[in-house]
Amino acid sequence: MSKTSTTLYTHGHERSALASHSARTAKNSAAYLLPHLKPGMHLLDIGCGPGTITLDLAALVAPGITIGIENVDTPLVTARTEAVARSDTTTRFQLADVLNLPFENETFNVVHAHQVLQHLKDPVAALREMVRVCKTDGFIAVRDADYAAMSWYPELPQLERWRETYRAAAYANGAQPDAGRRLRAWAHAAGIANPQITASVWSYADETACQWWGNGQANRCAGSIFSNQAQEQGLDDAEIEAIVNGWRQWAAEPDAWFCMPHGELLAQIRR
Repeated sequence: MSKTSTTLYTHGHERSALASHSARTAKNSAAYLLPHLKPGMHLLDIGCGPGTITLDLAALVAPGITIGIENVDTPLVTARTEAVARSDTTTRFQLADVLNLPFENETFNVVHAHQVLQHLKDPVAALREMVRVCKTDGFIAVRDADYAAMSWYPELPQLERWRETYRAAAYANGAQPDAGRRLRAWAHAAGIANPQITASVWSYADETACQWWGNGQANRCAGSIFSNQAQEQGLDDAEIEAIVNGWRQWAAEPDAWFCMPHGELLAQIRR
C-alpha cells in the first residue's frame, strides 16, 4: 500500500520494491482467504501494489468484478501492465484512499488488504471503512507482517541494524511495523465480532530464494528511499553501506535462512 493522506509509505515505490512485491501471489500471500472465494463475488483489493495478488484473486472470483486500489499512480501502472500480460480486461485499478473509500455501503463480497494496515496511522479507522463497503455475510481479509518477530541465520549484526533502522523509520512515519500481532486487537477496536486470527510465514531457505531475497533487500537498502530515511535516523553513508553489504553477505551464505511471520485476520461481516 502506498501512502494515504495521513501516512508516509515507508517502503516507497522504487523498482527494487516493486520487484519484491511482484513475487507475491494469492497462494503465497492469501492462502487463508482462498477457501472462501467463489465465482461471481465482487472483490476489493486495498493496496494492490503491482497487482499480482489482485489478478490471482480476480481469476478466482470471475465473472465477479475485482477492483484494486492504491493512492499513487506508480504501482497502478505496473498493475495495469500485468493485467494486459494476463489478458485480463475486466479487473480495474484505480486511485483511492483506504480511509475514504469511494464506494457505496455493502458493495463488495470480499475486502482484502495485504501488508497495508502496518503502514497506516489509523488502522482501526481503515478496518471500519473496509467493513462499511463489505456486504453482509461478506469477508474482510487482512494479512500483515511482524518485523520484531522476524528471524534469520546467520545472525549478522548488519541485518539487526537494518531491522532497527526500518522499525524506527516506520514509527517516525506514524506506522506500526509489528502489525501482525495487533490484528485481533485492531479488529475488536473496530467493532468486528468473532475475528478468525491465524498466522503464516514466508521462509527463504534454499540458494535461489536466499539470493533473491538477500540481494533484493540489498538493492532496496541502497536505494534513496531507505537511505534517506536511515539518514534521518542518524545513520551515515558508511553505516548504510554496511547494511547493504550485510544483506549481500547473507545472500551468499550456504546456510542462510530467513523467516517472516504474518498475522492474518478473516472476519465474516454480520449486521
